[in-house]
Formats: sequence, structure tokens, C-alpha cells
Amino acid sequence: MKIEIKAPAFPESVADGEVSLWHKQEGDFVQRDELLVEIETDKVVMEVVAPEAGRLDRILVDVGNTIESEALLAELTPGEATETVEASPTPATVEKTEVVVPMGPAARQLVEEYGLDASAIKGTGKDGRINKEDVLAHMADQAPAPAPAPAPQPAPQPAATAAPVASTSLHGPTSERIERRVPMTRMRARIAERLLSATQQTAMLTTFNEVDMAPLMRLRSQYKDQFEKTHNGTRLGFMGFFVRACCEALKRFPEVNASIDGNDVVYHGYQDIGVAVSTEEGLVVPVLRDADFMSIADVEAAIRDLGLKARDKKLTIDEMTGGTFTVSNGGVFGSLLSTPILNPPQTAILGMHTIKDRPVAVDGEVVIRPMMYLALSYDHRLIDGKTAVQFLVTVKELIEDPSRILLQL
Repeated sequence: MKIEIKAPAFPESVADGEVSLWHKQEGDFVQRDELLVEIETDKVVMEVVAPEAGRLDRILVDVGNTIESEALLAELTPGEATETVEASPTPATVEKTEVVVPMGPAARQLVEEYGLDASAIKGTGKDGRINKEDVLAHMADQAPAPAPAPAPQPAPQPAATAAPVASTSLHGPTSERIERRVPMTRMRARIAERLLSATQQTAMLTTFNEVDMAPLMRLRSQYKDQFEKTHNGTRLGFMGFFVRACCEALKRFPEVNASIDGNDVVYHGYQDIGVAVSTEEGLVVPVLRDADFMSIADVEAAIRDLGLKARDKKLTIDEMTGGTFTVSNGGVFGSLLSTPILNPPQTAILGMHTIKDRPVAVDGEVVIRPMMYLALSYDHRLIDGKTAVQFLVTVKELIEDPSRILLQL
């Protein structure tokens, strides 16, 4: 009796998906829960595993094909693999078998584009998975050494008639201007579509402020070791404080936590905070549900778990949908100032930036303080400038005096 291998049931927000990689070939024996195929959607990469141990008899959908929810992918015959002894083939009949190496879509495009041997590339991802950086490092290692300079030639004797002179570029006669064209992944195309839609269909505006991080840094330095021991290895960072500060500010300014649906304004009586995470395939925004009921330790632990899932492409659709407000921390990459783009249908997003020592005036004196620029982008159709500024000032005041977060002042 054969078992049908089907695609997962897609949620309503996902119309279809694309088969991006088969980890097994026809005739391979697989174990229960062993990864068979990856399906890339607009939001996440879904993995389909074997429901039972057996032999993969038929693959019905090739890589690159578009499929719908619960589409039939392959057929599996259940049963354990049996070892059979066969005569060794003569050298003339030995066929080269293709080794399937796990790799991400970006890495696979580079391998195919440059005709690289994937089995020769050392993967640093989970379970030896090859990512884009591994391919680039392999290409750098395999780059040929520069050719030795040619020996000087004797000066030519002047001729009776002038000969044509060959033109050369500043880069030398053998240089090449290489270009390559690769299709966007579904996720990258969807990200581009949403960002373009946000800039074209919203009245987006950004207001800025700066926050003195010295009090929060002192608090973190004083309690980080004790915090980590008390909360089972969860590290004390800044995101927990900023998420909690945003939750408190959202309660005071409900317009910032609202969304626009046609001609209606939807006010949310809860705070589901999206946290922007950068991955190899693009930017994803997993959501902290009911963040207003989470402690700082809960927030830090949840962000760590979601970040690991995003890196390993284990995020589910449910973990990435919804959200009433987003926090993006470009400071981890060294960004000093930016204007974050809205994540529709949300109407506001907070951008954090890197911390830099700057001279500031405190009580009439110039002192050096660790300062961070904050940026709040908002939809001016719903949120007035006054509300946006007051919201950002509230976050600033809560961060500069962290005890107010705990006391809800």
C-alpha cells in the first residue's frame, strides 16, 4: 500500500508555494520524520517530512513547480530498507550518482550560476547546510593566483608606416565586466511587493528623537549575570525593555496600535509586537503575542527562540502573521539613523539604532553620554504628528528611567 506525500495546508494568506529543493530522490529509503522536500512560500519555507519509514517510489512535482495547498507531491511505499549484496559493477558500467547537498535558495543559485561542485563546499549551517556565505568563501578560496607579469619585450624598431594601436582599458586587456541575472525568490519578491505597497498606499512620515542609554546600560551591567542565572540562561538585552516600553506607550496612545481597514479604523485591545529579524532569504517579522502580559525575561527568551527559528527557517505562518506594532533594531548592524518602512496593515513602526558616545548638555554642562537615535514611522492618515511625537517621547522617558516601566508610571 502506497502512502501519498502531500504539501501542508496553506493558510488563507498564502495562495500557493514553490518546490525549492528535494532532499531525496526516487528509490531512496527514508526514515520516519526525515526531511523530504522544502516548499517556499511568500512568507516562510515549509518542510515536508516522511510520515513513515519506507522507499520514495515516485516524485510527482519537480523543483521550481508551483503547487497549491495539500497538493500531491510524491508516493512512498512503507517498509524498512533491506540490505542486498550485488556484484560490483565493472569500471565501464559505473555511473556517477548525484549527491544531494542541503543548501539555501541563495546558495543554490550561486552554485548553479557558476557551475560549482556543491559536494566540495563546506557548509556551516545546521546539519552541514550550505548558505550563501559558504559559497562565496569557497569561490574566494578557489580563485586562481594572479598570473606572473610578462617579461619585458625589446622596443620595436620604427617602421616606415604607422601600425594601428590596440586599445586597452585601465583594468588591463584581460579584464571582464561580469554580470549575472538570477530570479528573485518568492519570499524576496513578496517582501519587495509589500515594501513598495507601503510606500505608495500610505501617507508615511517619520519623526525622530534621541534617548540617553546610560541608565539602562548601568542597570543591565549590574544585573545581567544574576538575570541570566535566574532565568535559565536568558540574557538581559535592550529589546526586552524597548518592547515593554512600547506596550506601555501603545496603551496610552491607541491610535498607534490601530490599523486601517477600508474606511474603518480597527482599534486593537491587545499588543502583538512584531520584531524584525534579518535572515539569509530576507527580512521576516515574527510576532510576540500578547506582549503586554510578558515580563522582560519572557520577551528576551521569546525573541531568542524566534531568532533561532528564523535562522533555521522553522518559523510557521502563525508566528509571522498579525501584529499591531513593529520594532526594528538596525543598530545591531551599525545603523546610526534610518526611516523604517511600515509593515501594513500596521500604522506605525519603531526603529532603534546603534549606541554612540556623543556630547550632550545635562544641567547646563556638556557631558559625554551613550546616545541612541529613535525613529517612529507612522501613517499620517490615522496618526497625527502630535500623537506620534508624544508616543516617541513616552518611549524615551521610559527607557531613560527603566523603573517607570516596572511601576507603569
